[in-house]
Amino acid sequence: MTIAELHNLLQLEIQALLALHHFADPAAFAMQFHGRTELPVRAMAEQLACRQKAVKKLPTLSQHNLLYTPLALEQSSGERTAAYKASFMSGKRAIDLSGGLGVDTIFLARVFQEVVYCERDPLLCAVVEHNLKVSGVANVQVKNGDSISLLAENPDDSFDWIFVDPARREEGRRSIALEAASPDVVACHNLLLRHAQRVCIKASPALEISGLKKLLPALHTIIVVSVDRECKEILLLLERAYPSDGPVQVKAVCLNADSAEITEVVGGSDAPRVVGKAVKEYLYEPDPAIIKARLSAVLARDSGLQFVNKSVDYLTADREIEAFPGRSFRVVESVPFKPKSFRAFLGRHAIAGASIQRRDFPLSAEELRKKYRLLESERAFLFFTKDASGHPLCIYALRCFPGDEA
Repeated sequence: MTIAELHNLLQLEIQALLALHHFADPAAFAMQFHGRTELPVRAMAEQLACRQKAVKKLPTLSQHNLLYTPLALEQSSGERTAAYKASFMSGKRAIDLSGGLGVDTIFLARVFQEVVYCERDPLLCAVVEHNLKVSGVANVQVKNGDSISLLAENPDDSFDWIFVDPARREEGRRSIALEAASPDVVACHNLLLRHAQRVCIKASPALEISGLKKLLPALHTIIVVSVDRECKEILLLLERAYPSDGPVQVKAVCLNADSAEITEVVGGSDAPRVVGKAVKEYLYEPDPAIIKARLSAVLARDSGLQFVNKSVDYLTADREIEAFPGRSFRVVESVPFKPKSFRAFLGRHAIAGASIQRRDFPLSAEELRKKYRLLESERAFLFFTKDASGHPLCIYALRCFPGDEA
């Protein structure tokens, strides 16, 4: 989208036409209106595609007459994670150094008296100004420019919270490390904390969480957030008064897109990994946020579960755990994996298809599927891993769904 296209899109007749074709296929729309030079057809088709994607990511905000750019929509927080962040941040003033589509800004505006939105792309600033207006948000200042320069223009202690989601794409390259992102929150650590007592940094879900205290001395909490079993982001919470040698709390937060339900697992590395002698009646796979936060041992300890082996996060027990934060399975049979006899095992259970899961196993899922000509299945699962003694193991299990009889 260009600034000129944006101005055209803001015309009432263009907005009415977009609303009329809200559910239309964007490509079909572009073909239908091809040659209509008085209309910004390309930009309109782009908006239709974005609006249809936004319905899932932004279920309530998308009900307003919002505008988007494809990249900003792709990189923006979803409503569920934005609402979660706003649940632990509040005060008089906050500044969002991340800019973008402004989803986090809108949710922060609900818990702060004033929010400053910073973005160096003038087009996005114009898009967000429109989106704030149609969303009824009146307590946000939109600032166009480099976010760190804009922050530095304010006196120390100007804000209660700083939120920053450093850009991890520069010149087409994708990065994970904090130092490679923009702004460089490692280099700006002291500057950020001069302007606010508290800072929340949104990092890539692929970020390695060990060693972060050396980079960010004021770090006190690491939160790994998932939505519907997909790891979405890692939040790093800093506080000015927190000692550089203070411990860092690690937390996994598991969210559901369609409900306000939150599951939290909090702990450290002190929980032992207790390995069972054998696979029991039920198999459990923790939520990806719990695995990423390295809190599976805490979950196992608190839930009375044991690990299948020392190296992977498969848990087992003789009882079914309701509302387990992850996936649950009822074990049909577990056997030592022996290539020559495995076909007979498949035949004995009439397994023509299964979802193949493998961890710490020499063969890939693709190799296993091809070798044994296995189709896909949503209910039947074959777990390939190792047993407590480190020998290859296959677990045949059926997925447990809410409402299933034990």
